[in-house]
Amino acid sequence: MPSNDVRTLLHAAIPTAAVGVIATVISGVIAGGKGALGAVAGTLVVILFMGIGLVVLQRTAKKFPQLFQAMGLLLYTTQLLVLFVFLTLLKNTSVFDFKAFAFTLLATTVVWVAAQARAYMKAKIMYVDPEKTGPKS
Repeated sequence: MPSNDVRTLLHAAIPTAAVGVIATVISGVIAGGKGALGAVAGTLVVILFMGIGLVVLQRTAKKFPQLFQAMGLLLYTTQLLVLFVFLTLLKNTSVFDFKAFAFTLLATTVVWVAAQARAYMKAKIMYVDPEKTGPKS
């Protein structure tokens, strides 16, 4: 993975993890151990899914740059649908507090998307190939 891709991944994952830690503390205080466990699970799910999605998107952009925008839309739609499926499947779980899981999932997803957008805006990625200068053969 090129350094720019790793930088984008870190710029999205670190704020998401920080919000996950805050959500874990708040959920632990409000709902006890099960709340904290739900918040940790929600944070891990978001970091895992969004991280894998970012890697897939970057690889697609390198191999098929003409598909980047369409792949991005498809990827984010799929990620949101998968997160919705997770919420539906785990709705009646007794392993952790579902409300803590759901609110943490929502908060960390919003933070991930915002941080990733900011990372792309701040990245100095050339979108035009400069002409080569030198002797022409």
